[in-house]
Amino acid sequence: MKLIKADADKFTFLIERRERQMLFRLLDLYPLVPLSHHQLSQSAEKSEDQQLLEEALNQQRMKNKEQVLAMLKSKSRFRETEHGYHFSLKNEQMEWLLQVINDVRVGSWLLMGSPKNPVETFAMLNQTTASYYWAMEVAAGFQMVFLAAMEQPGT
Repeated sequence: MKLIKADADKFTFLIERRERQMLFRLLDLYPLVPLSHHQLSQSAEKSEDQQLLEEALNQQRMKNKEQVLAMLKSKSRFRETEHGYHFSLKNEQMEWLLQVINDVRVGSWLLMGSPKNPVETFAMLNQTTASYYWAMEVAAGFQMVFLAAMEQPGT
């Protein structure tokens, strides 16, 4: 995937067919970070505030999931070309998509056992964790492309 045009309010990328499939598969995993991962305090006791946080996070996740599904189903989001697809996002959509992808990346890392370095990561690979490793790496790749696009002059 590569940026082909960026202006003040919109980014347009060229995304190959296989990359589009990978993005769809990645977004299909959302959400992965367990609600319990977000803690207001270190105490083991679950407070009302913690419960309110988890409820708010769950509502936000449901809204994000709806947006993910709408994006995946939208015919106008991906315009087919001979080299793949033109994929356009507004600034706020880009930021939202980065948050969703980051949830998949961090959630994959957590589900792998939170490895601290590449050696530990590879030591943890097995049939169960391999798909999380894939998601973590693919998410990182998309994040790099989107963040680099946001750093373009004039955007």
